[in-house]
Amino acid sequence: MTTVAWSCFALAAAGPAFAADAPVAAGATAAAADAALAEVVVTAERREANLQQTPIAISVVGATELADRHVESLINLGDGAIPSLRIATFEARQSALTVGIRGIVPFDANQTARDQGVGVYIDGVYLGRQQGLNAALFDVQRIEVLRGPQGTLFGRNTEGGALSIVTKAPTGEFGGRVTAGVGNFGSYNTELHQDFQEFSHIAVKVDALIQHQGPTTKNPMNGQAGWNQYDRKGGRVSALYAPTDAFSAQVSADYAKDDNTPFFSQLVSFNPDGKRVRTLAEMLAGPAAAPAGTINPLAPLVKVHTERQTVSDIGTVQQPSVDETGGASVVLKYKVSPDLELRSITAARAVGTNQWDNSGIESRNVFAPNTNFGRYSLSDLYQRQISQEFQAVGNFGDAFTYVGGLYYFKEHAKESAATPFTNLWNADGTAFTIRSSYGTSKASAATAGWEYGTRFISRASQADAESYAAYGQGTYTPTSIQALHLTVGGRFTNDKRNGTLYVVNGKATNFNFDYNKSRFDPMVNVAYDAADGINLYAKYSTGYRAGGANDRSATFQAFDAEEVKAYEVGAKMDLLDRRLRVNLAAYAMDRTNSQIDFDNVDTTPGSPTQGAHTEETRNAPGTSKIRGFEADVTARPMEGMTVGLSYAYTDVKIPAAPFPFPGNSAVPLGTPFPVNVVYTPPNAASAYVDYEMPVGKLTLRSHLDANYADAQYAFQTEFADVSPTASLTKNVAVKTDSSFIVNASVALADINMGGSATATLALWSRNLHDESHIYRISAANRGTIGDYANFNPPRTYGVELRVKY
Repeated sequence: MTTVAWSCFALAAAGPAFAADAPVAAGATAAAADAALAEVVVTAERREANLQQTPIAISVVGATELADRHVESLINLGDGAIPSLRIATFEARQSALTVGIRGIVPFDANQTARDQGVGVYIDGVYLGRQQGLNAALFDVQRIEVLRGPQGTLFGRNTEGGALSIVTKAPTGEFGGRVTAGVGNFGSYNTELHQDFQEFSHIAVKVDALIQHQGPTTKNPMNGQAGWNQYDRKGGRVSALYAPTDAFSAQVSADYAKDDNTPFFSQLVSFNPDGKRVRTLAEMLAGPAAAPAGTINPLAPLVKVHTERQTVSDIGTVQQPSVDETGGASVVLKYKVSPDLELRSITAARAVGTNQWDNSGIESRNVFAPNTNFGRYSLSDLYQRQISQEFQAVGNFGDAFTYVGGLYYFKEHAKESAATPFTNLWNADGTAFTIRSSYGTSKASAATAGWEYGTRFISRASQADAESYAAYGQGTYTPTSIQALHLTVGGRFTNDKRNGTLYVVNGKATNFNFDYNKSRFDPMVNVAYDAADGINLYAKYSTGYRAGGANDRSATFQAFDAEEVKAYEVGAKMDLLDRRLRVNLAAYAMDRTNSQIDFDNVDTTPGSPTQGAHTEETRNAPGTSKIRGFEADVTARPMEGMTVGLSYAYTDVKIPAAPFPFPGNSAVPLGTPFPVNVVYTPPNAASAYVDYEMPVGKLTLRSHLDANYADAQYAFQTEFADVSPTASLTKNVAVKTDSSFIVNASVALADINMGGSATATLALWSRNLHDESHIYRISAANRGTIGDYANFNPPRTYGVELRVKY
């Protein structure tokens, strides 16, 4: 079947989406229930509530939607399913994810002493590092995306919003689900979710999974991994003890391992600024014979590729990065009375990442005779954290509801990094050899190996963070005006962070930083029920991203927290007997002390610091202006069909930041330098169609979604020697391509497997039309070689059998 035919078929035939698993409002007739949109339950305000009655901009992706889109990990939501949510790899690496909402997107939080601006939570537990966020998802019930600052109830590092993953708890009834599937690129997956019968008030649930995909860009070197491959394995055990209706204790423990390789970084242009290309004789004569304003030629083996590569031109050493995540939590709930519940969430988690990244073998390595190339970016990061939260959730009659809490978080992170070279050119670039993995000495990156114990450590750091918070939020509904709801909240937080940068470019150092700040984040929300099914709100809130230090810098200089004040108005409307749902939000956010990264890598072949990476972070003076509008429309135009459309407009203006590097003749130290916002398309939209219909005793379900995003920047600041005649440094960052991704699935459900067991057989495809676009591009090396880029994944497809018993 052609992709066009499959798209048309999917439009004509499928099953419910975001809210499919939510219960229908009590009291509705069977006919009305089938015609109406289902109620969506969220816990954004720490209690279960109807999405439409929660005055917060929220997007919810349910278990059915995740299966329809074949979402295995968070990176799969990077196609734009939720237009305001942006998820991308850090650099080209699957081992760490960049998560942003409403233009609050960090460039580089992949470090020991930095944070993201969007908090990621699993069952109420905050995840402190970017590393490990792409682990496989364990039996998710729903993902809630809270848009806008969540500084009151969620606290630190939620200035853009929060992404809350809610998993399925033990049921206490024997039963389970098994999934097995295969697909292209050698992919296969299997899952087990087993509930055991309750015994002595204890219910136990076991989850286990495997996800595997081969490389989408092959490595011509035998015995080495390719690029964009993964092998994920994991398991979780949960036990729920509920001796009475008033008390419950749930204990969970999980572990996951992800062996993965980065996306391939390919050369998409050579000498885009038209410099004179040096001759081989000039290069052999040494640097003194290389006139200013010239550029080295490409090696004959390396080509410019403007379409997604399936095979690298150069074979090289590449082994999978290894990410391990795990932890345990204890959640206690005690209902003191019908009007008060006390809760405790205790958790300990850890992540370890051993990074191996040679994805830039062609694109980031300038040719010179008899010189090293193949900058192998290696990093070992280990983090552990503990957290404790106490909550009191209750009400005083119908007029006042409240939630209050105390929160504690502590983490320790350490990292060491090295950038040895794996390959060596011959004199004219027609051949190369692979260097010894043990190198010749640890004296420099040029002579070191990549085996443990032979590395030249380019940087090493450790950092500790500790945070205390107390918060409260209450909603008052006057008995005389029951359509009016006034919510006021606030959170006091104290953040402490300190660390040491103890190796810089192979030399022992003792750069320390110490950060200690307290703050208060208020929130005021006025909501009004204008009519049955129509709820309006106006909200003021604040949030922040904690201060810290950049461990890629030369001195570990501390920077301050960036802060956001947000003003938002919105409407949530269920219309036409709940056949049509329209949710709208418009907002203005003012961000101060914006944390801006300046990135510099020495790509000069033969340089004493070849491959050295320096990055400085500065707080930009002035105010970043973020303005936006969001719309979510869901409808049931006919029985069995659900359609949806979401749109986000985001406009971000960031003030110039002081240039941090000394010794540059073109841009003196401290000069205001223009800044871009990363991974934030001005316009983004998604749409879907679901339809289901009976086929005898079976049910045919299909799903089709389409996701669009404008071109966007991938780097905040980039500078390079771009002049054909003289040195000139400026922000040369360029935009990615726009994107349009279509996903589809068709499933035959309710297949009788005997007894109470049923099965679903599903065909799925991601990027159905095999659309190709650059999602990340760098112009920093255009003065020495050209622009390099990463392309989105190609079309993937497969078949799954899902058995429920």
